[in-house]
Amino acid sequence: MSISSPQRPVTTGRDRKEPLALGSTEKHAAELAATRAGDIGRVHSWELVTAVDGPGTRLTLFLSGCPLRCQYCHNPDTWKLRDGEQHTVDEVMERIGRYTGVLQAMHGGVTISGGEPLLQSAFVAKILRRCKKLGLHTALDTSGYLGARVTDAMLEDIDLVLLDVKSGLADTYREVTGRELAPTLRFGRRLAERGTPIWTRFVLVPGLTDAPANVDAVADYVASLSSVERVEVLPFHQMGRDKWRALDQPYQLEGTRPPSPEQVERVREQFRDRGLTVY
Repeated sequence: MSISSPQRPVTTGRDRKEPLALGSTEKHAAELAATRAGDIGRVHSWELVTAVDGPGTRLTLFLSGCPLRCQYCHNPDTWKLRDGEQHTVDEVMERIGRYTGVLQAMHGGVTISGGEPLLQSAFVAKILRRCKKLGLHTALDTSGYLGARVTDAMLEDIDLVLLDVKSGLADTYREVTGRELAPTLRFGRRLAERGTPIWTRFVLVPGLTDAPANVDAVADYVASLSSVERVEVLPFHQMGRDKWRALDQPYQLEGTRPPSPEQVERVREQFRDRGLTVY
């Protein structure tokens, strides 16, 4: 004679799952609406730096998500939006508020970077607006690929754009990023037309972006933008290699060495030849 377990009410799959699914659906819908409104966003990390990412001492906010897949990316862990930690605008501003006095005293401000921050343009817009209300200098660090998402109202709240021009030739740009060059060119011209200050960045990668014709194309374009204040030539490095390995991503630049001082100087001179201030 067996001993049976206590009898439980019979429930159907519909009975078991529907309340949970309904709650989950409502929560997802609310989060989606808040994301679209820019009330919440995905943050990868924060960093307090001096003489990097804009003038003075800066609090740099790195957002998650990027539509580009640059071969030399040193932060591939920022590519996926879902990998960031969710924060409200109020939570972000509470953190920024802790440093407001220091940032102002050190003639700095807040830089919003990524990933690609314009993937979360509504979130960025609200942070920029709040930063300006605090009297903080603001900078946007972007590839310009999603520049069409920047409204005129957002531009009013941006004091400086750090524009990463990854290549000057369309085919090279596509090889480097997997995307098209034209959106970046359009965004840069729009900034120049409005008089928005620009610091241009160009990553020098031997065998990928260093061809004289490619550098000339970048330099010609940058020189055509009247609001460019400086050009930063950034030598490629291998500091992001371990992140690619940790993410089990194929890394095409495994055997690429950093450029020599002579290569860096040659490229900087190509920009100087056009009357640009180069670092």
